[in-house]
Amino acid sequence: MAEKKEHKIVHAAPSATPSGKTVVQAKESGSAVGYRIGAAALWVAAVVFELLAVLIVFGKITWTFMPTLAQLIVLIVLDLACVIIGAQLWKKSNRIDPASEKNKVKFWLWNNMGVIACIVAFVPLVIILLTNKELDKKTKAIATVVAVIALMIGGLCSYDWDPVSKEDKDAAISALGETEVYWTPFGKVYHTHEDCGSLNQTDTLTKGTVEQAIEANRTRLCAHCAKKDEISGVETDGSEE
Repeated sequence: MAEKKEHKIVHAAPSATPSGKTVVQAKESGSAVGYRIGAAALWVAAVVFELLAVLIVFGKITWTFMPTLAQLIVLIVLDLACVIIGAQLWKKSNRIDPASEKNKVKFWLWNNMGVIACIVAFVPLVIILLTNKELDKKTKAIATVVAVIALMIGGLCSYDWDPVSKEDKDAAISALGETEVYWTPFGKVYHTHEDCGSLNQTDTLTKGTVEQAIEANRTRLCAHCAKKDEISGVETDGSEE
């Protein structure tokens, strides 16, 4: 990694810039522990919904006000919702308190606990549906397809496609310090300049510290801004929003 440089970048107040953009101050992110507890609770709820579905498959419980297939679909959808929301909370906690990437396997597993939870919440149910001989063929076929689709959707939504490591976050904080950075509502990049050419297509920006930007899932510095400010040792991209 290139040698880190200390930078003191001074920006004019938003009212003094020619951009005319609306700039909103970033909010505090909250506690990583709180997000992780919330994720764990939702994953437990997902497994509970899975167990209820299994009991329905085996005829141990039934809700007389709706057919078996409808019962299974409702529980699968609730299972999926808990898995996905839990995964988003877990990923949020990992932006606030990221793991070290020194151990690659542990780093991957920690960042993708949502994928593991999704497997636990759906694979046993899929296997039971495939091997069960008591359900009628239509119910079995439709419920299995719905469960497999839910498994795939949950896995894709739970996977962390752009994990940040403790080393990356520490390097960014060290390089930029308390410098204000800017990011768009939907981009993945943060900028050190409000008037960066890459921000021409947006009228609304959020500003805060680099730590807040990373916690908001803006994990890379705009390459144009890095070059302009001679910042090295920080993850950058091609400045594409």
